[in-house]
Parts: sequence; structure tokens; C-alpha cells
Amino acid sequence: MPPNRSRLGGPDRRTLLAALAGTGLAMPFIARAQGAYPDRPLRIIVNFAPGGPTDIIARLLSVPLSAALGQPVVVENRAGAGGNIGIAATARSTPDGYTLLITSSAYVVNPSLYSNVPYDAFRDFAPVAELGTSPNIILANPASGITSLGDLVAKAKAAPGTLSYASPGSGTTPHLAGELLKLRAGVDILHVPFNGAGPAIQAILSGTVPVASTALPPAQPQVKAGALRGLAVTGAQRWPDLPDVPTAEEAGVSGLVSETFQALLAPAGTPKPIVDRLTRDTLAVLAQPAMRQRLQESGFAVLAGGQDALAKRIAEEVPMWRDVITRSGVKAD
Repeated sequence: MPPNRSRLGGPDRRTLLAALAGTGLAMPFIARAQGAYPDRPLRIIVNFAPGGPTDIIARLLSVPLSAALGQPVVVENRAGAGGNIGIAATARSTPDGYTLLITSSAYVVNPSLYSNVPYDAFRDFAPVAELGTSPNIILANPASGITSLGDLVAKAKAAPGTLSYASPGSGTTPHLAGELLKLRAGVDILHVPFNGAGPAIQAILSGTVPVASTALPPAQPQVKAGALRGLAVTGAQRWPDLPDVPTAEEAGVSGLVSETFQALLAPAGTPKPIVDRLTRDTLAVLAQPAMRQRLQESGFAVLAGGQDALAKRIAEEVPMWRDVITRSGVKAD
């Protein structure tokens, strides 16, 4: 990539703003953004369909963040292309602090999964805050007759290629967890991608597919209610609110630790005082005991990391998932 250009096809926003500032054309915008922010409603783009973990955490965060900022915070779902559509839409938006992105691990996975990813994970966004993380969970519809992870493996080995499992989309960490399960257990199960965790959960609830691999938050209420059976979580330990669901290791499949994180980002070029304000208010919201309890009850472990923590995570996980994708051979296009 040439210097000072983004993958979106134009000059890097920081370079463009610096050039405009030199002519004086950017000064009214910068003064307004830094002086009166926020003076109108904010928009948070979620790059997956309603009902999934990214949507859940965005809606949980939006109300107290609105109170902290003194302006409405509206959540807008822009699903499609494994999350790329919403990410790209945010990257192209005006960097004034009024359009933000809440995304998942897809942000660090997609650069290695797609041959033409429409954003640069390092150049097109300013990290604001780490929000939460959750293990993935392997699920079965009770009507499938699958009662444990061992049972799933046995049925898959007895009839290779006949079982299918849903995921929130190709290349999401739940999909990669499902593919790792296939590799570790030596089974052939058909992957059926959906446009987010919400649709994947609906598919398994309706019996369209017998098995699913999703992040924990959208599945937890269904497991607790008995509508879905949790076969295993992909965390290192059992999840506190689902103590009867074993880890994959406990269920007999090792090397299957996989988590999905959620993060808040702003388009590159957003003025630093605005990013700092967003970080400060977001971390204050995440520190509220009631908020932390709601997040855990919804299936999230609170991270509450600032700009440096999120930048470090991105720097570590982009190459980590590149290695996993290369080894597994998974590609979305």
C-alpha cells in the first residue's frame, strides 16, 4: 500500500485533515468538533444483524453512554459480507465523533479472510475502547437427539457430511471454532453461514440446522430456558452463569479455546480530544457495577481497556488469526 493512502481508495484522513488545516479550510470543522462536542445525536454502526453479541453489547452500552454524553446514541445495524459492509461504511463516514463502530473479532479476522477487505485495520480507525469478550458455545437443538459434544462427534463420524452447523458468518470466530472442532475431532460437518448470530440462533431454534457455533451472549438465554442445549463452551473455564455446560476440553476435545471480543472504534482522523472523551465516558460506563452485572448476565466478561489496550489487541490478533486461517485453509471468497 502506498504511504498515506487507505484501502478505501483515497488519501489517509489524517493526511487530508492536515493538508486542509494548512489552508485554513478545516479550522471551522475542527473548532466546532473540539469545542461543542457533542451537540447532536451520535450513531453507532453495528456490523452484524440484530440479536447477535455485537448488537447486544451496543444496545446495552448506548443508553448509559447517551446519559454520559448528554445526547441520544442511536444503534444502526449494517450487516453483510462477514461484517465488512458496516466496517467500511464507518470508515468512510466523516471523522467528527458522530459516527462510531462497535465491532467484534471479525475486525481482526477479516483482513486475512477476504482477498479484498475494504478497510485497513491499522490505518482506517482510531481505537476507543475494549468493551467485552465472551467464549463461543457449541449448541444443539434438543430435537436433534444430540446430548453432548461426544455424542455430536460420534454421530458425525458415523455419517460424514450429513450433519450441518450454523455460524454467524464465514470467518467469524464461532465459525473458526467450528472448523477447529472438525480438525481436532477429525469429523466432517457441513458449515452453514448466516448473516449474524441472531439469524443463526433462529435457524437452530427452528430446526433448520441441528447444531450451531455462536458467541455466548445470544445463546445464553436460550440455553438457560432449555430451548437449546449447550454442548460445550470454548473458554478455558466454565461460564459462571452456565455451570452445567462443560468446556470443550472437559467434553473431550482439546485445543479448542476461542473467544470473541467486542470493541468501540472511531474513523481515523477523529480529533484526539473527541476520542479521549469517548474513551473516558465509555470506561466510566463499564465501571458501573450495575452495567458490569448486566454484561455478565448477557454473556460478556468486561474488558474495559482503553485506547492503548485495544491497539495492542489489534496488533496481536491480526497476525494470530492470519496464522489460524492459513493453517485451517478457511477462506470467505
